[in-house]
Amino acid sequence: MKKIFTVLSGLVLALNISSAADYDVVIVGGTPGGIMAAIAAAREGMDVVLLERTWHIGGLPANGLGATDITTRGATAGLFLEFVQRNRQYYIDMYGADSQQVKDCSDGYHFEPSVAEKTFLGMLDRHSDRITVLLGRQFDSDSANVTKKGYAMESIAVLDRSSGTMETYSGKIFVDATYEGDLAAAANVPYHIGRESRSEYGEPCAGRIYRHWGVQFGKGEKRTFNGYDGYESEGTTYAGDNAVQAYNYRLCLTQNKSDMVPVRKPASYNRDEYASLVEDVWTGRNTGIEAASLAEEAFEANRKVLEAGGRTVIPGDPWGMAKITNMVRLPNDKTDANNQHMAFLSTDLPEENWPWPVASWEWRDRFAERLRDYTLGLLWFVQNDKELPGQFRQECRKWGLSSTEYQDNGNFPRQVYVREGRRMEGMYFFTANDAIAVSEGQRPPVHKTSIASSHYALDSHACFKREAGRAHLDGFFGYESVPYTIPFGVMVPKEVSNLLFPVPVSGSHVGFSTMRMEPCWMALGQAAGIAAANAVKSGLPVQKLEIGEIQDRLIEEGASLIWFRDVGVSSPDFKMVQKLALAGLIPGWEARLEDDASVEERKWFRQLSGIDVPEELKTRREILTYIYGRL
Repeated sequence: MKKIFTVLSGLVLALNISSAADYDVVIVGGTPGGIMAAIAAAREGMDVVLLERTWHIGGLPANGLGATDITTRGATAGLFLEFVQRNRQYYIDMYGADSQQVKDCSDGYHFEPSVAEKTFLGMLDRHSDRITVLLGRQFDSDSANVTKKGYAMESIAVLDRSSGTMETYSGKIFVDATYEGDLAAAANVPYHIGRESRSEYGEPCAGRIYRHWGVQFGKGEKRTFNGYDGYESEGTTYAGDNAVQAYNYRLCLTQNKSDMVPVRKPASYNRDEYASLVEDVWTGRNTGIEAASLAEEAFEANRKVLEAGGRTVIPGDPWGMAKITNMVRLPNDKTDANNQHMAFLSTDLPEENWPWPVASWEWRDRFAERLRDYTLGLLWFVQNDKELPGQFRQECRKWGLSSTEYQDNGNFPRQVYVREGRRMEGMYFFTANDAIAVSEGQRPPVHKTSIASSHYALDSHACFKREAGRAHLDGFFGYESVPYTIPFGVMVPKEVSNLLFPVPVSGSHVGFSTMRMEPCWMALGQAAGIAAANAVKSGLPVQKLEIGEIQDRLIEEGASLIWFRDVGVSSPDFKMVQKLALAGLIPGWEARLEDDASVEERKWFRQLSGIDVPEELKTRREILTYIYGRL
């Protein structure tokens, strides 16, 4: 089947010359996870269709999330690293190696939304003989839209939003790369929504929780609530509920007057929604741990400073537009403006998004408009409301939307940041305990079936709106993790034999909160693409696939399955170290291949491998290479 790709004004149009709609791999969701699944499967010789509801591919990186959420660079590699490197090369080619844009792109980890879309398009275009990308294809999460035979899916029905007609796509393997888990749910895979209690899995930050911002890094006073020691504040119960963490838009703001579009007041503007900010600005009150111990006199003194024309003197209190958005610099004087965690009111809109995971697209579109108006109203409020200090408003008016982004959508992001939708029930259920060191300085549990490594803090946004007398919004937390491994089972259903879900993966609310970052989703997408190809070639159900074969292909493609400080993907020893580490032969964070093995280490290697190593082999590299060649 021949596919034609046309790039026009940032859009990908796939014109299918054949009327057939039968593919090896059918992917729903043009998110980064879906894109990487498509590319990985195509590289394995599969014919793939990628179905995206909107008119643009790329998910959140192409919609404002330009400051990559990864704590340890190198922990995630493979196609994600290729994406990063292509971003960097774009800025070099466009502006020169010594340009400010190259410096601001932070080696490709920071990028403009439009550049992310260009990068994804370029990566897909390399495989246009195998990948068909169809835009404006809406899958509604209804079991009537899935045809199954026994435990296997045969086809799905999808709405062509342009023509209003229904289309059918058949496949050997299906991949749910939606943020919501729409396809897997329609295939009757069980799922989780909401927060588990602390007692269910013994996870830090589980359930209903109030924390001052900043305590996740060990600041503040440790307290005891309900038998648990932690940094929680009054109101914490650790009880589970059905609450979903807040969504927002990741805004692309700029101070560059030649690129700036002024913020306009939306027709639905309601000042009452933002009025509580007035006192927050005058007093400098915020959610941070530094301000927690201040007496009321300090906040009233701050008011006097502002009345005299000054700016806030409260510790940690952001000023100007930073009071409501946390901004990270991107190339070309743009920013990735996220929710401001130090604020009681910011761009997140808690509670109102709770229905989203299981709602219809009609409801989701209404909420997206509501969230857009709320966000623009917030920006307009801080720039114009006369009850705010004049110098504060003046500082906020320096910012506007970028005229060179989202030009077909009023320079506003096209996609809501869906941080968490359905979490599907897989062969493995990932919790916080899979991402936290088993003891000080050690790794988390190492999964022998790992298909990706990653690293970001356990991280959740608020679940409830502002409440009087609380330290922060209910649900906000950040908790340090360390680089971890992810088992194949998080994307594998227990029963459906030809479905993978690398984005709405299996895990608790707290466990999912670290896997939900785009680098991790890209790595899981790559693994899903290779696994899908293996399933097609072998004819095996996804539950019976040979994990070692998937791991070998991932490593050959430059993916990292377990992270080491001293052996990266470019090392000739990379594959050997990856495989032996997952087998348990190389504990710790460093392989130390140049070191001579101690007597104890030699015994360790012999005990775990069952292989006698010749005495003349001295270094850890020599010994491990010898063992690797015989396993």
